[in-house]
Formats: sequence, structure tokens, C-alpha cells
Amino acid sequence: MKTTDHAQIVTFRLGDDHFAADIFSVERVLRYQPPTAVPNVPDWIEGVIDYQGRVVPVINLRLRFEMERAPVNNDTRILVFNTGGDFVAATVDAVVEVAPLSQAQMSPPPPLFRGLAGEYLRGVIRRGDRLVIFLEVARLLSTSERLTLQRGADKDAVEPADGEDVVRAEDAVLPTTLPGVPVERG
Repeated sequence: MKTTDHAQIVTFRLGDDHFAADIFSVERVLRYQPPTAVPNVPDWIEGVIDYQGRVVPVINLRLRFEMERAPVNNDTRILVFNTGGDFVAATVDAVVEVAPLSQAQMSPPPPLFRGLAGEYLRGVIRRGDRLVIFLEVARLLSTSERLTLQRGADKDAVEPADGEDVVRAEDAVLPTTLPGVPVERG
């Protein structure tokens, strides 16, 4: 967050609880589209999306914070966070608002929050009669979790057997229609 007295936050909802991220950490708010599933990852990683030509992991924040899974609805969004050169996306129930934040509204995290939970907690914000949990989005995935995801992606890469031909994706010829699938013309 900027070191000035005022900044802006993006507030979002998970169930009845409100959370916030610094507006400079929020790259984009996307309508929910189911991410592509990835094998051998924790349950709270929904999969990956393609964002600006990059493969971005999507975290289900409800599951990351050990809340119950919720059905997707019209308000469900994917927030794409910029975590210092990398992107991480998160599924949230709804984006509530973009609001100004003064330093006077924010309190440091209580000492009780240590360990993993304390790592991604930046502070607690008072907004009227509501408390909003201010997240340090760069820490939603720890270094070891990022390495695990990278190793999983590397392990899933299949090496061709001796004598097998390899077709690069850009050289592949794909069918223009599939049996039983209507063609959309645009």
C-alpha cells in the first residue's frame, strides 16, 4: 500500500465476511469461468486460467480460509492479483466496492494470528460497524506452495518415448468441428 495517508482498497465478500486487497494488487476483476483443473494440487486450488498469455493458478479463497464451499452464482468473481511480477487469481463470492482507506481506519493484525494465517493478514479495517480483513495477497501462496505447484507442473510434463514423434501445439492440426457439437458462427 502507498505510504500516504490515503489509499484505495477493493473489498470483496466470502459468505458474510468482508475482505480487502490494496487496489494496486488487483490486476483485474473477471466474471467467473470455471478454471481448468490441475491434478495433484491442494483442494483449495481450483485450477488455472489463461490471463494475458500466462497460466495463472486460481485459489478458492473460501477453501483456503477453511470455509464451506459455496455454489457459483451471478455475483461470483475471479480476482487476478499482481504479486510482484507473478499473477495469482482467487475466486470470491462477490466484489463489494472500491473504497478509500485512511491509515486511521486500519489496525495491525492481533498477536493471536501467527503462522500461516498471520502471513497473509495485513491488518483489520474498520468500515462503519463492520470489520474488514485486509489481505497481503502476495502471500496467499507461500514460497513452498509455489515450488510445489511448479514441481507438479514439471512432473506432469510427459517426455516422449524413444522413437516417438512430438508435435508442438503450434504445429498441430485440430478439427474444425466435432461430431455432435454445434458450430458457433460469430
